[in-house]
This record gives sequence, C-alpha cells and structure tokens, in this order.
Amino acid sequence: MRASVFVGVSVDGFMARLDGGLDFLPPGGGEPHGYEEFVASVDALVIGRRTYETVLAFAQWPYGPKPVFVMSAHPLAPAPLGAVVEHVSVSPKDVASTLSARGVGHAYIDGGITIQGFLRAGLVQRLIITRVPVLIGTGIALFGATSHDIALRHVATRSYASGLVQSEYDVVI
Repeated sequence: MRASVFVGVSVDGFMARLDGGLDFLPPGGGEPHGYEEFVASVDALVIGRRTYETVLAFAQWPYGPKPVFVMSAHPLAPAPLGAVVEHVSVSPKDVASTLSARGVGHAYIDGGITIQGFLRAGLVQRLIITRVPVLIGTGIALFGATSHDIALRHVATRSYASGLVQSEYDVVI
C-alpha cells in the first residue's frame, strides 16, 4: 500500500491553530491546486480524531463514499449519513497492514499526530505540502520530533496566482 500526505500549512509551518482552527486557509480551499485530483486517486483515508471532529463541522462530508479510518483511543462522534467511517486504535503499522489486506492501494494520511506517526514508522511515500501566504505565529506543527532524519527527494514545486506554493516530495526509503 502506498501512503501520501496532502496538506496545507502556513508559511511558518502550522497546519492548524492550537484549537484546531483552519480559518487561515483559503475559503473553500482557494483556487484549484490538485486536491480534488489527489482525493480521486486514493482508495481510503486515515485521519486522527481531531481531524475527524474538524471535518464533522463542515457543511458537507468532504470524502464522499471513500472509507475513512479514524485513529483514536477515544470513542468517536457518530459519522454523518452516507459516510463510511471505521474507528481504529492500533499503531500506524497495523493500520497499514489492515488496509493492505483489504486491497487499499493508495491511502491519504491526514491530521498532525497521524501524519507524524506514519512518517516515524516509515509508511509515507509522498508528501504534497501547500504553503498558504500567511504567518500565524503558533499552532499545530506539521512535523514533530523524529528519531532520525527523513530524507526527501524533490519532485516538483508549483506556484499559484493567489500566492499558494505547493511542493511535492517522495520520501527516500
């Protein structure tokens, strides 16, 4: 199974405010920058509980019928009608094994702790990071501490009229 991250961050590296707020991101995602195409390429999503709770507040469930695996040691709020949500409370490695056994070829990994756990476990193959032209000063960092360097190979960088700058990397294994 291949795992990828597609995330927006402030220029100072925060993916959300300390309270989980995403108000610094462009409304509606901003101009098209590959997100819809990316989501169409994945078979399932793995997100953390905080990310799940954040998207539950959206006007519409953003993942359609794609299966969403929510990593949490805590109970989850009920899923919206039509959403395919499964609660998992195992390690990233075990989640990846489960997804592989179920025939998932490409998974979208999202949420700070979830992304960090999958990266530390060596389970992410691709990172697509879109920098939003704003400094928010503090928040939830995209990357946490690692026990070793994680080498990346630059694939592409794209800039957009609104000031978004997107860089894509392969994780060197």
